[in-house]
Amino acid sequence: MSRRPDPIPAPLHGPFAWHGDVLQGDSRWQYRFDDGDLAELDRALSGAVGSGGTLHGLGRATFPLRRLGRKLERIGEELENGCGIVRLRGLPVARWAPEQLARVWMGLAAHLGKPVYQNAHGQLLREIRAEDGDVGARYGQLSTESGTFLSSRARTASNAALRFHTDRCDIVGLLCLSDALSGGVSKIASSVAVHNAMLACRPDLAALLYEDLPRSRIGEEAGGDRAWYMLPVWGVRDGKFTSHYSRTYVEAGQLQEGVPRVSDACWQALDLLAQLAESLCMPMTLRPGDIQFLNNHVIYHARTAFEDAPVRRRARTLLRVWLSSPRRALPHGHEVLWRAVESGAARGGIAPHPGEA
Repeated sequence: MSRRPDPIPAPLHGPFAWHGDVLQGDSRWQYRFDDGDLAELDRALSGAVGSGGTLHGLGRATFPLRRLGRKLERIGEELENGCGIVRLRGLPVARWAPEQLARVWMGLAAHLGKPVYQNAHGQLLREIRAEDGDVGARYGQLSTESGTFLSSRARTASNAALRFHTDRCDIVGLLCLSDALSGGVSKIASSVAVHNAMLACRPDLAALLYEDLPRSRIGEEAGGDRAWYMLPVWGVRDGKFTSHYSRTYVEAGQLQEGVPRVSDACWQALDLLAQLAESLCMPMTLRPGDIQFLNNHVIYHARTAFEDAPVRRRARTLLRVWLSSPRRALPHGHEVLWRAVESGAARGGIAPHPGEA
């Protein structure tokens, strides 16, 4: 694996480089719906239903939110130029029927970016919960000498812990419909703070994460001319940081033939990344009606294992949306994942199979 030509930057400082113990008590990333917001959502929903619009067609024009829209503009600014995380509380998820709630959630989220597909079947909203049956067979797995290696998508559909990672979009939004009996705590870390901490303690390992690493496409998409691709964990362009990372994709690549080997030093760097994210993170428990927005360029997120109640009505269930909000330019060479890297260009998500969208 060759060294990327761009120089390794100095530590990056700003509101996006936070430590969890400090951000926990900060109010700037916390919002709540008020009665006026909810009344406006009702009106927008009524208009969207009356026009016969689909989830694909919902946006600022078809789901107008003039009053709440100003709050969403502040949220968008916090996501891009602030700490990169927002929690918005108080959406009455029992107020609407499931199909109506899906429209409300999609219409609201579309004010922050353009929804993009989350799999090759053209899915815009994904229900995140512990699914029954063989999730590996359904969403991707590899057979190894020690057992079965689940894809990242399959792991999301279980109740097991999820390691720190990013999603394939500018902004990921999660709406909590119901919480678990126990566990299922979100862990949020500033990837910029992790980057700075590694530069301070092990600059040699930090440098390796600016070099290309091989990643598998297992459970992700069938696109590209092969089942793996090369991409660095970290990059900077025009003073803006970005990280795209999931250790699962790197590990899966090492189980496939023809994929370059990851060096011991690179594994040490990935180990240290996980350790620093854990030490710098902030826990967050999502309750019904809570919304969590994350800027994937500057945030890593993880999840603890959870247990659902025996009664199915108390199962941890989230509605996830992926948004393209290309306010920052991404480093050249990241097109293999994002398809476009210039600011303003639609990007992210997973290209659907022909005829699926």
